Amino acid sequence: MPLRKLPGLLRHPLRALVEAGNEANGEIVRLGVGSVGPYLVTSPEHLETVLHNPESYVREGLLWNGVRRAVGEAILVTEGPVWRSSRDVLRPLFTSARVNAMTDRMAEAIQDAVDALEEPARDGTVVDAGAELARIVCQATTRVLFGDKISVADAVRMVDAFGVIATEMIPRIVAPWAPQWLPLPGDRAFADAVATIDDIVLPVIRAARRNPDGGDDIISALCAPRRVDGEEVTEKQIRDDVAAMVSTSTETTIAVLSWLWPVLAAHREVADQLYAEIDQVVAGAPVRRAHLPELRYTRMVLDELLRLWPAGWFIPRMAVGDQVLGGTRIGAGSTILVSPYVTQRMAAYWSRPDDFDPGRFDPAGPKPEPHYSYFPFGGGPHRCLGQYLFAVEAPLVIATLLNRFRPELVGPVDFTPRMGASLRPATEAKLVLRRVRQAAS
Repeated sequence: MPLRKLPGLLRHPLRALVEAGNEANGEIVRLGVGSVGPYLVTSPEHLETVLHNPESYVREGLLWNGVRRAVGEAILVTEGPVWRSSRDVLRPLFTSARVNAMTDRMAEAIQDAVDALEEPARDGTVVDAGAELARIVCQATTRVLFGDKISVADAVRMVDAFGVIATEMIPRIVAPWAPQWLPLPGDRAFADAVATIDDIVLPVIRAARRNPDGGDDIISALCAPRRVDGEEVTEKQIRDDVAAMVSTSTETTIAVLSWLWPVLAAHREVADQLYAEIDQVVAGAPVRRAHLPELRYTRMVLDELLRLWPAGWFIPRMAVGDQVLGGTRIGAGSTILVSPYVTQRMAAYWSRPDDFDPGRFDPAGPKPEPHYSYFPFGGGPHRCLGQYLFAVEAPLVIATLLNRFRPELVGPVDFTPRMGASLRPATEAKLVLRRVRQAAS
């Protein structure tokens, strides 16, 4: 495809990219964006080639430079021996079997966190949905993944810091030509957020290395002695991986569930069916692992939230050497734009792509075809480690909250996304929680 100018890219970038994808209808198109000229790749066939060949399409440039400024050479961004070492340590902690085994502990932590909402619900006080989601998710993850080595308060501070980072890296993404010494808007806030993460994480790592406890949490695992290319793993590498794991174990759940509140307010039929299922399956009892297989509609709602607003909406790659993809010649160093947000909203792969319809994911119906028309957790060797965690944690959070309360959105429904490393609504939801039953014991 020839170079395509996108006059609306700066005003409405997500809309412009979806329009470009629909117009190209799966063909590779080069976008006229400054001097970068990235290639937009939307076809599932081409996406599979890019994502399953990390030696030819690497995590460099654009988004990755900003992420590296925050998490260094963490598993989220690095390649080669360092990546393999971190992956080998962390992957066993995120398998479906392990996540399932700790589901009830996670459920108890979520219930304890939701208990704190009883008072504002009783008083009719407006609550900040984003702040409460962050607190609930952080309580669950710190207890089961980090062995309480990071406090809930510090985990929330880190989530807030990552939120600043996700937003303030945008100026450098849209101006990749700018040298690091040239100040850009957001640089100071970005640096302060990174310093906050260091202030929290480094003392925890140093204590764990001085006094190893043999725990099976993420920090204990990363701090255990190991070598990479014959060299002892450094404190900096451990710091980078710990910071990345705090981010990846919290951000997806918080970001995706932040869209639930406007959806429930705008789609009464979805809300009614979701409430009915939770009332029938959970029926006021404490939510536990045994309930999850029966929460089928809840899972369908989550899958549709992931389709329309994937947290990792933008996962670019850089071509190593000259490549040929789908008959298109791509020069060495060129940027490949891979976006679940775009492909998952394309009319070529989805009927009524802009409608919120959980029925698309009815387990009795057909699965999305082709495979890479739906890939909210990426794909290939770098597929998100936290996918199984999300599959357990998110329905636990929804079921525990809606088993107790009915949220009422304060103010208008707003589906405008706020761009960053992840997607959240531009307007943070404010809720009044109407209590429907007492806390279960």
